[in-house]
Amino acid sequence: MASRFLRLGFAEKILLAKRALGGRNNGFLAPISECHLSSSTDGFVTHGQLNKRLKETAETVVIGGGCVGTSIAYHLAKAGMEDVVLLEKSELTAGSTWHAAGLTTYYNPGINAKNLHYYSIKLFEQLEEETGQQIGFHTPGSLRLLSTPKRMDEAKYQMQRQGWNKAPQWLISAEEVLEKFPLLNPNKILGGLFNPGEGHIDPYSLTQAYAAGARMYGANIYMPAPVTSLTPRTDGGWDVETAHGTIQAKRIVNAAGIWGQEVSQMVGIEHPLIPVHHQYFVTATIPEVAALKEELPVIRDLEGSYYCRQERSGLLIGPYERAHMMRLQEDWVTDGVPKGFGKELYESDLDRIQENTEAAMEMIPVLAEADIQSVVSGPIIYSPDLLPLMGPFQGLHNYWAAVGFSYGIIHSGGAGKFLADWIIDGEPPYDLIEMDPNRYGKWTTREYTAAKARESYGNNNLLGYPKEDRLGGRPTERVSGIYEKLRRRGAEYGFHSGWEQPHWFALEGDQAGYKPSFHRTNWHGPVGREYEMVMNRAGVMDITPFAKFDINGKDTVTFLDNLVANKLPKVGSSTVCHMLTPRGRVYAEITLTRLADDHFFCITGSGSELHDLRWMEEKAFSGQYDVDITNVTEQMGALTIAGPASRDIVAKITDQDMSNEAFPFMSVKDIVIGGVPVRAIRISYTGELGWEFYHNREDTEKLYDSLLAAGEPFGVGDFGVYAMNVLRVEKGFRMWGQEMLTDNNPIEAGLSMFIKMKKKSSFMGKEAIQKIKTEGTRRKLVLLKVDSDNIDPEGNETIRIGDEVVGNTTSGCFSYHLGQSVAYAYLPQDFTDLGTKVKVELLGNHFDGTVIHEPMILTEPAREKAMKQASAGS
Repeated sequence: MASRFLRLGFAEKILLAKRALGGRNNGFLAPISECHLSSSTDGFVTHGQLNKRLKETAETVVIGGGCVGTSIAYHLAKAGMEDVVLLEKSELTAGSTWHAAGLTTYYNPGINAKNLHYYSIKLFEQLEEETGQQIGFHTPGSLRLLSTPKRMDEAKYQMQRQGWNKAPQWLISAEEVLEKFPLLNPNKILGGLFNPGEGHIDPYSLTQAYAAGARMYGANIYMPAPVTSLTPRTDGGWDVETAHGTIQAKRIVNAAGIWGQEVSQMVGIEHPLIPVHHQYFVTATIPEVAALKEELPVIRDLEGSYYCRQERSGLLIGPYERAHMMRLQEDWVTDGVPKGFGKELYESDLDRIQENTEAAMEMIPVLAEADIQSVVSGPIIYSPDLLPLMGPFQGLHNYWAAVGFSYGIIHSGGAGKFLADWIIDGEPPYDLIEMDPNRYGKWTTREYTAAKARESYGNNNLLGYPKEDRLGGRPTERVSGIYEKLRRRGAEYGFHSGWEQPHWFALEGDQAGYKPSFHRTNWHGPVGREYEMVMNRAGVMDITPFAKFDINGKDTVTFLDNLVANKLPKVGSSTVCHMLTPRGRVYAEITLTRLADDHFFCITGSGSELHDLRWMEEKAFSGQYDVDITNVTEQMGALTIAGPASRDIVAKITDQDMSNEAFPFMSVKDIVIGGVPVRAIRISYTGELGWEFYHNREDTEKLYDSLLAAGEPFGVGDFGVYAMNVLRVEKGFRMWGQEMLTDNNPIEAGLSMFIKMKKKSSFMGKEAIQKIKTEGTRRKLVLLKVDSDNIDPEGNETIRIGDEVVGNTTSGCFSYHLGQSVAYAYLPQDFTDLGTKVKVELLGNHFDGTVIHEPMILTEPAREKAMKQASAGS
């Protein structure tokens, strides 16, 4: 009866709201195709006289005057860059900024994005005093409501990742939640995640403050100044054409918001962006709200999928409706944003959010008696994964992206600082690869973007599990030649930069399918089976997603010698190398194979394909090296075989002598296996005897079938990414993005053996590394065994000694060799001795961790060497 009452009450309120808004625009549009300029746009214009004379040259031109664009201009100018120009096509905040709900939060389920949020809030706290512009910043804190046992586990999972980060976050009881927000239904609350200092801000005033600060530090802001074309110059700069003249710019930053796609098309690319209809409504005065002495914290009802904050003496409710209910503005992708659009809104559609609003009424009973005063339905821009595209773009010199901000208000301060530091210093201030614009490629079609945006919006408040895998828009065109065959053989696929790659294999008797959990789940046993197979027999794995580059030209040797810290390999051999930043951070790990004196084959991870390629291309261009770098990832397939039987298996189907003497570790040969020409490299990320076979993609199935047939008497089978991860951890191999990234230097990461300080070239980062070695490191990567129970670390867990936070894990797994959990972790030097005891936080429990010797298991080449030495000694 109560549910029926709420539905009837809401239907009546929808009708009343529609009647109140019908017959006049009130800032709301009829269908968007009829959009026009309303009288409430405070002088918004698309044409007219420029506010001042246009500069002819600029160090940086920022395109777009929303909160992100103005923040970038502010931070660049404040950092001392001269000739910063911002071009706004109409007026500041037009597009999405002006109608945003303005929520500000420290919280983010990701690790790196927390840095953006933290910086933004700390900036907001002092920006008004710095610029003299009021920004309407409210800090009542925020609550994520926990109303189911799984939500409690999710909160504990997030707490274990928060402790070593900067922002305060507390897991509080139901009673404490009700003290902070007394209007909630007490029967629906188990607890909450509370972040003090969060709240909301006026987006319009914030943008004006950024703009005031930018001008104060010397930046020039021009409006109305729509950009009409962008032309690259031979020196790497850009001619930025407007209706008022052309600016010669050293670099451009696309911060055009909902027009970001149109700006990207001017330079011949298309970012995967799509506008989404997002609605929120504001109630009239609610007596119970008006009677409160303190402002209510912002709440996020995760099960109801909406946010709620106090708006004067009423409430503002912003739902995220289910994927099949939400609406995309797909015609803006194909036809562009309607001419003249700026400070208009979509026609509201309250029926779409009925389910969410009913949930809000059940959680906040006083809402059921409230009247709807206004509804805002406006465009926000979405990327496929909800995260913005921030940074320089591969293939275009000095073109920077700052688009796709579905949470632009809270990202704005941190994004402006991050990009300004990167532009000025020549390297990112910290790792943020999940927002790299180069995480997408040609495989990212408009259909994929729409499917993923719909999924991301509809799943906005979905439970966030470890090893999360979302299926929307998959598979893309990036499938190997054995995709279907492996699927029939039980492959449970994961998504890697557009590629489908098996994570594990469900065989007969296994529970198949994606079964996410905070504890060990259905893949735990099968991964152990794959591990045992590789350690004792042999396994085959599809590694086609590895990125592959062909590098040649007369300056190739000089170029690579200056690019990487290791010595270059000799012809016919391979070497693991690291590209460092000027500060001596690890920008990338690559494997270089030398095919001829000036011809190299480069392999890197699937997730860093264009990230690494862009870095190489930029250094080749700025250094004026005569070198060709060709991305051959799409053309080449790759399989690996690993395990003690792998040599015998391959020997059955090739004429090549596969013995250790004829085919030593880290060597390469062009051979034929099972009738397929391959580039065979004796290397394996498992640390066991193995090879990687690179070949034409159309030959993958033939090669795979040959390996399986030859290996059948040996018990060969398939293995996936999860087993590979266990094997590499046990062998002491670091992973880029986990143990090494732009937050770490190679010395503390235990990579000193790859850093050749005595080689003649002044490789990038060499001076910084010398300084680090002289001064010493404050922390060190160690291996821990963790005495956990049915739960394994995965990385980013908080580590304590007593009550003091001392470090964090970087990656972890269940070691089938030890029969317990293990994790890599960064700890202060004083706590890195073998046997040191720590506490590792997992789902609210603090499990014992002990520093142990690494590697747990010697690699196959090391074991062979040790055996030879022992034999020689005897």
